Amino acid sequence: MDYLPIIGIEVHVELKTKSKMFCGCSAHHFRVKPNTHTCPVCLGLPGALPVPNQKAIEWCLMIGKALDCQMSEESKFDRKNYFYPDLAKGYQISQYDQPFCKSGKLQISSTKSQITAFGGIPSKCGINSKSKILNSKQIRINRVHMEEDTAKLLHKIVRGEKVSLVDFNRSGVPLVEIVTEPEINSSDEAIEYLKKLQQIIRYLDVSDCDMEKGSMRCEINISLRSKQKTVNSNEELPKYKVEVKNINSFKFVKKAIEYEIKRQMALLEKGETPLQETRGFDENRQKTYLQRGKEEAHDYRYFPEPDIAAIKFQNSKILKLQKIPELPDKKRERFIKAYRLSEYNASLLTVDKQRADYYEDIVKAGGDARGTANVIINKRIDINKFNPRELVRYIQKQKADKVSDKDQLGQVITQVLKNNQKAVMDYKKGKKEVIGFLMGQVMKETGGKADAGIVRKLLLEKLT
Repeated sequence: MDYLPIIGIEVHVELKTKSKMFCGCSAHHFRVKPNTHTCPVCLGLPGALPVPNQKAIEWCLMIGKALDCQMSEESKFDRKNYFYPDLAKGYQISQYDQPFCKSGKLQISSTKSQITAFGGIPSKCGINSKSKILNSKQIRINRVHMEEDTAKLLHKIVRGEKVSLVDFNRSGVPLVEIVTEPEINSSDEAIEYLKKLQQIIRYLDVSDCDMEKGSMRCEINISLRSKQKTVNSNEELPKYKVEVKNINSFKFVKKAIEYEIKRQMALLEKGETPLQETRGFDENRQKTYLQRGKEEAHDYRYFPEPDIAAIKFQNSKILKLQKIPELPDKKRERFIKAYRLSEYNASLLTVDKQRADYYEDIVKAGGDARGTANVIINKRIDINKFNPRELVRYIQKQKADKVSDKDQLGQVITQVLKNNQKAVMDYKKGKKEVIGFLMGQVMKETGGKADAGIVRKLLLEKLT
């Protein structure tokens, strides 16, 4: 039987506000002495009252706007009740039925088969090594809501015994949760979604989204559906789902999804239905493991937070809070039209906002738009080394020293192709983007003096 992976993703993003979500303690907790940024509120002491962080709420709304969400005119906080050592109060202040933002969407690139190769998995999961890249796929966002982060557990050996210590510096840090609908269908799509989301939030400058530091964490819900069943209906979703929690890198997200697909498919092939459960990912063994049975919403006994009044927004206030900077997709399209750049170069220049702004500053200072793009991309210019006017002079000097002799460049290109056979094979298999890598290698061999236009033309001639 053929199966289609059904994947939903919950992403938690720590906001980089100065203070925590419901108190005045510093929100900075990375590599800080344990339990030094705490107070009665974030320690959950009796009688302590929470006060919402206005800046955090505004930034949550900005994320919602960037994801094309509907903004709620009225919202509230709720208590999510559960007992765990990292939650001093015995509940987390979160949002349940009235989130700040809902019903959004995010466009990602996609493949025709919508299934990625799983390293040896048979064709039952729709593997197709010749899958064509489509322009995009829309992933619907169910909700974007605000909550507080929990404390951090530190597992150590003290006096020869294994113990778990609790550091409350992270407790109460503003946390935005972004939840997709279950319509991601491969590990590649999941990574594409996560990278796109990370890029957008970094453009908003509300979080560094550093997975290593824990400021961006994700939980993956995975199940498999028979391809014989129809799509586009909630009734056709599998009757189970497995959640893999707190994965802290794109690499491990991919490995966790691919392992779960193999594991669940093996069970289904034996006529068994995978259990609805919560699992962790063992980075050393490269596999998931059982943590506990998966909770349902009613298990948390949600009810309105009695110490925080409902929050109402006027339309004018919502419109003001929705003002956001130009996002990467729009910036890339503008670069293509305004500066006549290739889609590839425009994409590289808009990977992060700092590089994109630096490029535009150089063009405004008199730099040639296309020439500047090539220098920044191929030379990997340190944007802290030159101010825009200095780089304009640098580019002009490089242009004067440019190597344009075709015979000389032809010899360099021949050697580059000989030294990079994998890139050559990738190009011939259809990965046209490697032309940029090969151009970069030619530039490296010529000290950045080769004429990019001539190099590209000669490369294409030799590769075809």
